[in-house]
Amino acid sequence: MTTGYGWLRSRVVLIRDTVTTDLDAALALNNANVPELNELDRAEIERLVGMAEVALTAEVDGAFAGFCIVFAPGVDYGSLNYGWFSRTYDDFVYLDRIAVDPGFRRYGIGRAFYAEIVSRLTGRFPLLTCEVNVRPYNEASLKFHHSIGFREVGQQDTDGGKKTVSLLALPLG
Repeated sequence: MTTGYGWLRSRVVLIRDTVTTDLDAALALNNANVPELNELDRAEIERLVGMAEVALTAEVDGAFAGFCIVFAPGVDYGSLNYGWFSRTYDDFVYLDRIAVDPGFRRYGIGRAFYAEIVSRLTGRFPLLTCEVNVRPYNEASLKFHHSIGFREVGQQDTDGGKKTVSLLALPLG
């Protein structure tokens, strides 16, 4: 399924399922966003997309603009934050990563990703979960997530105590 999100900043933004030909661009974007995202190799991004409940790609006027990956419970994934949600909830989906190319930021792609995820998963899962850094403090991301209805359900230290994340949940339906 593809969803067009119309003209945003006079450009056509399309959110669609990720396909194999997107993986090189997604890998490059992911690794350009280290340390916000952990570094991956080609085999790992293929594995993550392959086990995802939803893996989406954004295009702007046909150009790759970003990607996101969402996991359901019970996948073989070693993330500390996914583990926290797995121990806390029986039924949820976890937005593991989202990245937007800097040249396409402020085009509404983040909101379009979330709208598509909510549309696809409402009625199938009760909660959409994710985390945002509070140490170091990521004010813009926290404000964005709160503006679309996410609320904090916990906090935990990560990265050997160097970071603290706010664990967030958005009710679906």
